[in-house]
Amino acid sequence: MRITSFPKRLAVALGGTLAAVALSTSALAADWPTKTIQMVVPFPAGSSPDVLARTLAEPMSKELGQTIIVENKPGAGGNIGTRYVSKAKPDGYTMLLTINGPMVTAPTLYKSLGYDPLVDLQPISLVGTSPNVLIVPANSPATTLQEFIELAKKEKGGLNYGSVGPGSASHLSMAMLENQAGIELAHIPYSGFPQIISAVIAGDIQGAFMVPGIAMPQVSSGKVRALAVTSLEESELVPGMPAVASNAGFEDFEAISWDALFVPAGTPAEIVAKLNDLTKEVLARPEIQERIRALYFIPEFSTPEGMTERIKDEKVQWDKVIERLQLSLD
Repeated sequence: MRITSFPKRLAVALGGTLAAVALSTSALAADWPTKTIQMVVPFPAGSSPDVLARTLAEPMSKELGQTIIVENKPGAGGNIGTRYVSKAKPDGYTMLLTINGPMVTAPTLYKSLGYDPLVDLQPISLVGTSPNVLIVPANSPATTLQEFIELAKKEKGGLNYGSVGPGSASHLSMAMLENQAGIELAHIPYSGFPQIISAVIAGDIQGAFMVPGIAMPQVSSGKVRALAVTSLEESELVPGMPAVASNAGFEDFEAISWDALFVPAGTPAEIVAKLNDLTKEVLARPEIQERIRALYFIPEFSTPEGMTERIKDEKVQWDKVIERLQLSLD
């Protein structure tokens, strides 16, 4: 009798434990937030993810009644800060605002990444999207994409370009251009776009694909020159700038950057839903939309499920590019 009744007692005990955990989680979600929230940006201060994070943090803090502190944890193309959040306690007090690279291409490029974006992180929402623009120094002899390609062929590997890290849109855009144009440039990774734009202005590198929010103010001041945009057609964000895809032989050339919010996997669903609703409400505000568009991003909201599907779809797309280019970073 004792042997047969033991599983019953064990089941009752386990059931009680699970019920207690469920009640504890429910209570946590009901009371949340009761303290400061950390929003991690895996790129340096002044980068577009950093500015977008601070644009959202202020109104979100006011609505939640708790301070949201933006903390920069740059390095390894965004992978260090992303890994940090993936290991954080899933209690709603650690958030992540990051770009495509650490979420889409890094798992293919790195065998020892230390996290799985689709397993260890829970999407909250898309925040915004932007094409990249190809920039060169103001005194570059290249004034068009074709002239840039001809210059690269003439220099035979003598040109350098910068990116915000291996696997980023800024890296893969140039890798695609190299492959399709039959040119070769030396890749120099930087911690963020502010550092890249400084290097282009100084002439330390001869080109870069980067988000227009950092590039266009310097284009307007005459310090750098923009040659083309990576959307399939002319972008509303940079009207009048030709698309790379408008050139013969590059008709399918597209690279769109995005920023999105995440929390550690296992964060209570009630907290995820609250953050998703709040993000939707904040992104709909005219003053926030204006600030995001001033950064040359199009404000875009998504459901958590929609963001997951976007990551999966883009991974299929970029895995083909990475395989075609035979890229590996381990």
